[in-house]
Amino acid sequence: MIDISESVMQFLLAFIVAGPLVGAVAALLPAPPGLRGKSPDQAVLRHGVTVTGAILIAAIVLAVGFDHDHPSKMQATTDISWIPALDVRIHLGIDGISLPLLVLTALLTFLCALHSYFKMPSGPSPKGFVALILVLESGTLATFAVLDLLLFFLAFEMVLIPMYFLIARWGGAQKQAAAWKFILYTLLGSVVMLLGLLLIGLKSGTFDMVALATDNGRGLTSSVQVTAVLAIGIGLAVKTPMWPLHSWLPDAHTAAPTVGSVLLAGVLLKMGTYGFVRILLPIAPDGLHTFAPYLAAFAVAGIIYGSLACLALARPGAKGDLKRLIAYSSVGHMGFVLLGIASMTPTGVNGALFANIAHGLITGLLFFLVGAVKDRYGTADLDTLSGATGAALYGRAPRLGGLLAFTAVASLGLPGLAGFWGEMLALFGAFDPAAGLSRPAFLTFMSVAAFGTLLTAAYMLILVRRVCMGAKREEPHLIADIQSYEFAAWTPLAALTVLAGLWPAVLLGLTDPAVQKLLAGGKS
Repeated sequence: MIDISESVMQFLLAFIVAGPLVGAVAALLPAPPGLRGKSPDQAVLRHGVTVTGAILIAAIVLAVGFDHDHPSKMQATTDISWIPALDVRIHLGIDGISLPLLVLTALLTFLCALHSYFKMPSGPSPKGFVALILVLESGTLATFAVLDLLLFFLAFEMVLIPMYFLIARWGGAQKQAAAWKFILYTLLGSVVMLLGLLLIGLKSGTFDMVALATDNGRGLTSSVQVTAVLAIGIGLAVKTPMWPLHSWLPDAHTAAPTVGSVLLAGVLLKMGTYGFVRILLPIAPDGLHTFAPYLAAFAVAGIIYGSLACLALARPGAKGDLKRLIAYSSVGHMGFVLLGIASMTPTGVNGALFANIAHGLITGLLFFLVGAVKDRYGTADLDTLSGATGAALYGRAPRLGGLLAFTAVASLGLPGLAGFWGEMLALFGAFDPAAGLSRPAFLTFMSVAAFGTLLTAAYMLILVRRVCMGAKREEPHLIADIQSYEFAAWTPLAALTVLAGLWPAVLLGLTDPAVQKLLAGGKS
């Protein structure tokens, strides 16, 4: 940690949130003659790498300047009156819960921009593509940085339009239908969520998330809390996505371009679970306590459902799409996050936050790899890929095959890699839930979720066997192994997966004090 003044920290956070928006406007303008390079298309893609790189550097400096001795304290705060009549303020700040998500978002967006510079998805001109990626980044970063309920809602909604166009314009087969399904599901969930946020703001007299968290629900009656949790929870559950509100996700992932899938899985799904932790846990604890057993039940249903869907897609003859399989695996993984939150214990919530970051790293890398396999073979159909004996990636592209196997093993939760800790802590949270929650019920949920980890291992190992193993076949064209730009885009995710697995205290040291304070009603 280095000592950075509070004013510089405030500037850095404001720059991280607003910088991509300025970059998006600049991307739509003609490139200056000296910066065009070989073509205007190359110039705008380079602009995307530059802007996202600057945001990543700012996020790293912010993380370095963050006071790690007091991660429960809101830092780099800005609080300016914006709409006095509604008492809406531009209130920004970060603590140990939001900082890791901020850095993860900046990292994944930069890696997507870098990947797109060398491998632009087929579709309209890159100008719109780069502008949409930057608007998406700004909305996501703002979601994790704002401390006002109405600003949170605006940031939450800001990502929908760019993701819709990324799928609809640069996606693959069935892209229009998938994009419409995505926007309709998430917009309908958001309308209900807005009603819940307005209910909290009007009944408590403020939209300030810090003041509401400190009040810890004391200014809201139980009936208001229950109504608010139901309304806000539906909107957040759609984005998470929680079973049975998940059905937009497989279609969106299957149709989206590779970088769209990486950002959707690595970043957008986290906005839903972050809302549960930042808004519902501290602001309406009684309401969440009422719904916690149901949330846990839906979570474990999602774990089993996602795993069974993946097993069905992985079996020979099912014509399973690799991207669709990874999308269904996300439904299962996010189930563990929701189970940790539903336990309402420090252990469970820390596990949920850890699993959030681990899922972003591992599933982001998985979508990069599956995209690379699809580019090389021209298909993501598992039966076509595996053929008679298997796609034989180990023999034909050993580095690509090895990295795919490593990431699949990380996804199934092997100890020593990032996927293990979040799931284990979520199960521990369910083993001993918060006071007042039925322990027998949560022990049942824990047992079912633990069985889900076995199913996860089964489908991931089938996937590795069918794609990576098999007799090496002589083909008229060779399959390229990992290219240098792919190596640059994928290495940070693989390295962080190992680092988080071997040294979980880096992340838990940030989140635990902030979670303890959140659950104690704003008291450290």
